[in-house]
Amino acid sequence: MPNVSLPQPISLSLSEAHLLHRRAVRLARPLPDAAAALEHHGFIQIDPINVCGRMHDLILRNRVADYREGGLMRLLHGPAEAPLAAEDRTAFEHHLPHSHVLAAMPLDAWPFLLSAMRRRTLGTGSWSGGLEPEQEALARVILREIAERGALSSEDLADTDIRRVDHGWGSQASLTKTTLHKLFFHGRLLISRRQANRRYYDLPEHVLPASILARPEPTEEETARWITLLKLRQRRLMTLSPAERAQVSDLVQPLTVEGIPNLYCLRADVPLLNAPGGELQDEETRPLLLAPLDPLIYDRRLASRLWGFDYIWEVYTPLEKRLRGYYALPLLSGLEIAGHIDPKADRPAGRLRVVNRSVRRGHSAAPALKSLAAFLGLK
Repeated sequence: MPNVSLPQPISLSLSEAHLLHRRAVRLARPLPDAAAALEHHGFIQIDPINVCGRMHDLILRNRVADYREGGLMRLLHGPAEAPLAAEDRTAFEHHLPHSHVLAAMPLDAWPFLLSAMRRRTLGTGSWSGGLEPEQEALARVILREIAERGALSSEDLADTDIRRVDHGWGSQASLTKTTLHKLFFHGRLLISRRQANRRYYDLPEHVLPASILARPEPTEEETARWITLLKLRQRRLMTLSPAERAQVSDLVQPLTVEGIPNLYCLRADVPLLNAPGGELQDEETRPLLLAPLDPLIYDRRLASRLWGFDYIWEVYTPLEKRLRGYYALPLLSGLEIAGHIDPKADRPAGRLRVVNRSVRRGHSAAPALKSLAAFLGLK
């Protein structure tokens, strides 16, 4: 495990830190494609809710040149009419090892997920823990059916057991669906393709290249380093615990920012402060509507301290307690987060409607709204 001496901290003003953060999370010059964005950030969070575009598409549209809705799913699985073969895949869907977050990840992430998959088989969670006896019996049937028939969804696997299983999120699922989810969490099944938003599961050897599945499992120390580096790649600017700092001390640069201690970035990102210049370029001044879980604001505590933006994604907040709205999108304007817009795509009417907005004086959300509407094919 690396534990080398850190370089001397670089002292940054708040605006310099904003500039570095914005450029490092690639909200400046666009990347050529979704694969490049995935490689840069390490993962892209996937979420099925579609109010004004899905989370992953909203994250990528601000980072990828000419990105279109569904681009990440096409990268993962190919076109719906011709899903990718295992040897042709470059990425896959799975849960991050330290959470239940579903994400797209490049193939080289697979070995680092194995220990987390194994731990889940020993857990008690109703959605991701070990299989209960009735699920064990059903799992044998499911695995046999998929081995014989190929990728299947929960609808393809008739479940005559009328019992429902509470998965802890306030709703229930059939025994078949719950068992499928556990097999996925355990890595015994993977998502082979999607039809609309329906998952089709297959055996790992039918989804991932054999060369990836054959890779040895990393050590506990190697996996811990990978997890910390993954967080850094995703957020690009963050605090580190002493243990995390020791794991990646050969890769990080300490920063001193006004009133914000213990900040670190990747050393590879430091040149962004001076390229092409230490101030905003023209393409960096256009306002952007960020995804609710955009890497720039994913760390709520840092978003509050660094950007002065206290933000909660209110999709699971009761209506009477919401401050900004069900699916409010923060407005990034230059080097400031200048407010939010709560938009809703009215697809039957072909219009993007604004449910709620709050934008500080001197900033305009109109260009960002027009850009989002064009992305969604709406007026």
